[in-house]
Amino acid sequence: MLGPLQVTTDDGTPVVVPGAKVRLLLADLLTHRNQVVSADRLIDDLWGADAPANPAGALQVRVSQLRKALADAERGGRDLVESRAPGYLLRTTAVDADRFAALATGSDAESLTAALALWRGDAYADLADEEFVRAEVTRLAEQRLVACERLAAARLARGEHDLVAADLAELVAGNPLREALRALHIRALYAAGRQAEALDSYADLRTRLADELGLDPSPELVALHGKLLAQDASLAGPPAAARIRNSFPARLDELVGRGEALAELRRLVPSRRLVTLVGPGGVGKTRLATEVAGGLRAPDGVHLVELAALAPGDPAVAERVLAALDVHEAPGSRVTPVDRLTTALRGRNLIVVLDNCEHVLDPAADLVGHLLRDAPDVTVLATSREPLGLTGEVVWEVPPLPLPDDENDVDAVRRSAAARLFTARAAQQQRTFRLDEHTAPAVAQLCRRLDGLPLALELAATRVRSLGLAGVVERLDDRFTLLTAATRDRPSRQRTLTAVIGWSWDLLSDADRQVLARLAVFSGGCTADAAVRVCATDVDTLAGLVDRSLVVLDDGATPRYRLLESVAAFGLERLGDHADARARHAAYYTELAERADPALRGPQQAEWLARLDVESPNFRAALDHGGGLRLANALTWYWFLRGRLTEARRALALDGDPAEEARAVPWRLGFAILHGAPVAADHVRKVVAGCADDRSAWFVGSAVLERSEVALADELLPAEPADRWTEAVVASTRAMLAHATGDLDALERYATRSAEIFAELGDLWGRLRASDWLGGLAEMRGDHDAAAALHREGLRWAESLSLWPEVGGKLSWLAWLAVQNRDYARGRELAERALRLAVEQGTASAIVFAELSLGIAARRSGALDVAVEHLTGLVDRGRAEAQPALYLPMILVELGYAAEQRGDPDAGLALHREAFAVAQRFAVAQEMELPRDAITAVEGMASAVASPSPETAARLLGAAAAARVAVEAPAAPAERDDTDRVAERLVTTLGPDRFDALHAEGRALAAEEAVALL
Repeated sequence: MLGPLQVTTDDGTPVVVPGAKVRLLLADLLTHRNQVVSADRLIDDLWGADAPANPAGALQVRVSQLRKALADAERGGRDLVESRAPGYLLRTTAVDADRFAALATGSDAESLTAALALWRGDAYADLADEEFVRAEVTRLAEQRLVACERLAAARLARGEHDLVAADLAELVAGNPLREALRALHIRALYAAGRQAEALDSYADLRTRLADELGLDPSPELVALHGKLLAQDASLAGPPAAARIRNSFPARLDELVGRGEALAELRRLVPSRRLVTLVGPGGVGKTRLATEVAGGLRAPDGVHLVELAALAPGDPAVAERVLAALDVHEAPGSRVTPVDRLTTALRGRNLIVVLDNCEHVLDPAADLVGHLLRDAPDVTVLATSREPLGLTGEVVWEVPPLPLPDDENDVDAVRRSAAARLFTARAAQQQRTFRLDEHTAPAVAQLCRRLDGLPLALELAATRVRSLGLAGVVERLDDRFTLLTAATRDRPSRQRTLTAVIGWSWDLLSDADRQVLARLAVFSGGCTADAAVRVCATDVDTLAGLVDRSLVVLDDGATPRYRLLESVAAFGLERLGDHADARARHAAYYTELAERADPALRGPQQAEWLARLDVESPNFRAALDHGGGLRLANALTWYWFLRGRLTEARRALALDGDPAEEARAVPWRLGFAILHGAPVAADHVRKVVAGCADDRSAWFVGSAVLERSEVALADELLPAEPADRWTEAVVASTRAMLAHATGDLDALERYATRSAEIFAELGDLWGRLRASDWLGGLAEMRGDHDAAAALHREGLRWAESLSLWPEVGGKLSWLAWLAVQNRDYARGRELAERALRLAVEQGTASAIVFAELSLGIAARRSGALDVAVEHLTGLVDRGRAEAQPALYLPMILVELGYAAEQRGDPDAGLALHREAFAVAQRFAVAQEMELPRDAITAVEGMASAVASPSPETAARLLGAAAAARVAVEAPAAPAERDDTDRVAERLVTTLGPDRFDALHAEGRALAAEEAVALL
C-alpha cells in the first residue's frame, strides 16, 4: 500500500492482479482489511453511477478473479478473501502499512528509519484519485509525516544537524505551513551553523500563515524565534558528528579573579588572528585560555589542542593538531602535515587553542605562520612561557592574581583575587574555613609569599585541613629559606612555584612520592587501571594525591588522572632512573594495543577506536621508550582506520625481533604504497608471497587497488582466506573490482557475501565498506531509492566511527543519486558539503566524485559555465594520470553535452568520441563487456549529430538502448532526459515511423558498429 499497490508472495515474488476493476476491488478491501465490506459499498466504489446491469454478478466475477490470482501465487491465497454477509472480507496481517505503524511507534532512529524505508512512494500512488482510498491515503500521509518528524528529532538529539537540515528541506517545501516540521527544520539549520537561513525560514512561515490563513505563529515558534535572536546556547544541541568537533575539557571549578581579563580577551581574540598568553608556569595560562575560548563562537567551532604531551623539540606539532581535529591522511598523498592542515582549514572559520607551546616553540611557530598566511579565517589563541615571535602576534601577559593592599584590613583582603582563590580552595578542604579578622593577616602574608600564582595558592590550600593556616605559612617559610640559596639563578616566580611543589613533595610519604614521579611518564593522562599497573599503586593513593591538588582527576565517562605540566616536570626530575617506569608504561600500552587490535574488527569497534584516540599520546610515548616494533605492529589497523599513514610508517621503521620484523614487512609496503611511494610490481608480488597471514596480503592488495592497478590487485588477493573477517574484506575488495569492471553478477555475489559476514561479526567499518558496493549495484540496476537508503545507512555508520573521508564519500554518493533523480538543488547541496569535507581530508577520489556531481548538476540544470568550470579541471586531471582515470569517460561525456548545448556540437562530438575510446580501452584491458560509460558516450554522439545526421543519430540511440539491455544498465531519470530530448528532435525531423525503423536498425548493431557509421 505504501506506494503503487503491489502484492507479493512470502518470498517476495510479485503477484499479478489482472484487470483495473480487480485492483480496485483489492484496494477497497485493503483499506477495510479484516472488516466486512458490504457488496453495495463495493459496487458503488468500483462503478459508481456506471454500474453494470447485473452489478452483484459483476462483483462476484471480480472477486473470483482476485481469489484465483491469489491462489495461483501461493497455497492458501484463495482463502484470504472470504464471503461474509452482507459482502466480503480480506483477512490479512501481512500489510506494509501495518508493519510501518508498528515500527513507527518507537522513538529510536533505527526503528523509525526502518519504518520509513517501507515507503516506495505516495500511498496507493496508482489509485490515489479514487474517492474510496482518499481518507486512507490522507491518514497514512499524516502518519508518515509524524514519523519523519520523530526521526528528525531523534537524529537532532544525536547531533546530525547538517543531514537533518538537508533532509527536511524538501518536506518543508511540500508542507510549508506545518509548524512542528518547520520548528525542527529551524533548529537543524541553527545547530548546523546556518543561523541566517533559520531566521529566513521563520520569516517565511510567519508571512505564509498571515497571507494564507490569517494567523500568527504558535507561542512555541515565537519562543523559538526569540532564542534564535538571542543565540541561545541550548539550540546548539549535542555536538554534531561533524568533520571537526569542539574539544574542550569539562569545567571542574570556578575561575576566580579573572573577570576583567576574560572580558578583555573575549573582545580581543575574535578581532586578531594570533593572541599568545604568556607567563610563568602556574600563573593560569591554560585555565584562562580555555575559559576565554569556551565563551567564544565560530561557525566551524573552537578547538583545544594540547601540546604538553609532545617531547621537547618534537617537530610533530602539525600531526598533533591534525589528530586533534580528526583530519585523516588520504592514500597517495605526499603532502607535508603542515600543508595538509593548512589545506584542511583553508576556507574554515574556526578558533584553535594551542596550549603549552614553549617546549616546541619552533615547529609551533612554523605551523601558526602557515595558518596565518594560508587559512585567513582561522584564529589562533596560544599559551606559552614565551612569545611565538610572529608578525601580527598580540602578546598578552597573564599576570599573577592581585594581592591584598593591607593585610590588616579584612575588606581589602577579601577584595584581593589571590585571597579569594586561596579561601575558596581551602574551604573545599575544610568547610569551616573562613576569611575573617583572625585569618586575613595570615592569608594576605601567604598570598604575597606565593606571588599570587594560582597553582601555588591551590597547592598551599590543600594543606590547611592537616596543618592549619599558621602551619602552612610556617612550613612555607622554612621551604623558601632552603630553596632560595639553591636556586638563585631561577626567576623569582619560578623559584616560588618550585618551592611550593617541592614543599608539597616533602610532605608526602616515600611511597606517594614514588607514585607521583612515576605518573610523570604518562603523556596526556591515564586511566585508573593504567596508573595502578604502571605506578604499582592503588586507587586510594591516587585519590590522596588528587586531594592534595598534585594530581588532576578529569571525571568524564572514563575518569582519567593527569599531572599539571609543572608538577610533571618536577616529578621527572626526581624519578631518577626512568627506565623501569618507562618499561612498565611501554608494556602496559603494548598489551592494550594487542587487546584492541581484534576488537577493532568486531562489535566493540567504535568503543575501542574512541579509547585508542584518547590514548594516542601514550602510544607515541611508549613507542619512543621501549614499545618498539611489537607495539607498532599491534597499532597498524588502528592507524589505517584513522588515516595516520605518516605515523604508521615512522613507527614501523623501528627495530624488532625477527618475528616482529616479518610481521611488519607487508604493512610497511602497504603503507608506503598508500603514501604514494613508487614500488615495483615484482617486489610487491615477492612480499605478498612471503606473507605469514592473509590479512596482510589483503592489505597490500587493497593498497595497490587504491592506485587503480586492477589486474595486479586481483592477482594479489588471497584465493581462500583463512578466517571470516579476511573472507569478508577480500569479498568487499573483489566487489570493488567487479564494480570497476561492470560485472554485475560478481558484484552482487561478493558485495552480498561481504555484507553478510561483516553484519555477523558486528564490524561497522566492514558493513560501511560493503554498503558502497551494494549501493553501487542498486544504482547500476536503476534502483536509486534502494541505493540512497544503503548510502544513508552507511553515512550514519561512518559518522559514528568518525571516519570523515568515508563520510565525504557517502555524501558524494548521495549527491550523485540526487542528481541522477533530477533533484539538482539537493545534489548541489550534498556535493558542496562532500567537496568541503574531501578538501579538508585531502581525499582525491572524493574530491573527484563531489566535483563530478557538481558539474553534472550544473550542466543538467542549465548552468553551463559553472559546469564547464568543474568538468574541465577534472578532465585535465584524468588525462594527466599515467593511465586513464576510471572516471574520465563519464566526465568527457558531460563536457561533450555542455559543449553541444553551448552551440558547438563538433566539439561535443569530439569529446564523446574520446570518452568512447577511453572506455573501450579500459574494457579491453580488463576483459569486460562494454562499460556503461561507453554507452552514455554513444548516446552523447547521437545528440551531437542529431541536426546534421538525424538518421545516424537514430541508429546510435537504438544501439545504445540495446547495449543497456545487454549489460543490465538502465538509464537513470536524468540520463533519460538527455536521450528523450534527442529522440523528440529526431521524431520531429524524421517522423515517428522513420525514427522507429532507424532505431530498430540501430538495436541490431553493436555499439562499435553504430559508432563506425559516423
